[in-house]
Amino acid sequence: MAAADFQIEDGGGQLTLRLTGDWTATSLGRISRRLDDDLNERCIDAVDLTDLGRFDTAGALALVQASNCVLPESAWTQRPEAGRTYALVERLERESAGPPRLSPAWVRGLGKVGRGVEDIAAEATLSMAFLGRLITATGSTFKHWNSIRWAAWFSQAERAGLDAIPIVAVTSFFIGAVIAFIGADLLQTVGFDVFAVELISISVLREFAVVIAAVLLAGRSSSSFAAEIGSMRMNQEIDAMRVMGVNPFQALVIPRLAALIIMLPLLTFIAMLTGIFGGLLVTWSELGLGPAFFIQRMATTADMGNHLFVGLSKAPVFALVIAAIGCRQGMAVAGDVESLGRRVTAAVVQAIFAIIFLDALFALMFMELNI
Repeated sequence: MAAADFQIEDGGGQLTLRLTGDWTATSLGRISRRLDDDLNERCIDAVDLTDLGRFDTAGALALVQASNCVLPESAWTQRPEAGRTYALVERLERESAGPPRLSPAWVRGLGKVGRGVEDIAAEATLSMAFLGRLITATGSTFKHWNSIRWAAWFSQAERAGLDAIPIVAVTSFFIGAVIAFIGADLLQTVGFDVFAVELISISVLREFAVVIAAVLLAGRSSSSFAAEIGSMRMNQEIDAMRVMGVNPFQALVIPRLAALIIMLPLLTFIAMLTGIFGGLLVTWSELGLGPAFFIQRMATTADMGNHLFVGLSKAPVFALVIAAIGCRQGMAVAGDVESLGRRVTAAVVQAIFAIIFLDALFALMFMELNI
């Protein structure tokens, strides 16, 4: 295999290019740049192919990119097959689109913002459509009460609720302990140790228990709902259900929705008990306030029942939002695994954001109602 080379002969005002060696992809090297430098934007009039070896599309592309003009067909009379290869490459190179023209940075930035707004609008539209179908399916479920698949309801209640009791209880226990540690440290400095009981009980009953339980279910159940329904969409099981006359909303969405609405208040109540128990242990060890004193002070504190009502009243709303977001993202999965991953991530993020947002709205509402 001879390396590709060339000589340029200038005689009588006619520029002749003499090609030698193999002009192939494995033997070209940097010859295209050398040829372009030697030509110095001059146009080739004739080609001498006497010593040319093998010739492929890579050699043709090197000639096309280096020369300043199109070589005539008569220049390839010695090697017609090389001429056909050159003509094909030259035509494709001439017809191919040039590099895309980059817009200014501020234009690209506006484009990203516009696409983001468009995605938000499309997501909102699809969410409203899902909500409408969900309301219709819920009404149909109450209308045809005898056709409810109770087995699916109890199965989802066990998986989404009962199986989550350990993680909810342990997390809430440590949250109550942390609140007690912070409260004991702050209140000891001003001599108001006994008010640590009110700090722990009110914060756990009113806010932390329900929010912690809801966030844990958002990460645990909402992602599970999105993954389960999304994988069914990828395997076309939902389409098969429609063909068989089964409403996917009644078979898949309604049981998960009902399970969370029933189980999240129970999980919230368990989180309240374990959170208060964690705070009780800390106040007992750090402040010397025994369990009897802790429970008695809680019982005599005014409006403790209102705080319990506030915490439990948020649970069904949070459960509805968590289940709806998880099922909505699962129903939106396309036919690839990448879409499934994006939708599962979106389900968790949107559910947690919705919980925090709704909790803020509840705080404002209960403040205006003086509850």
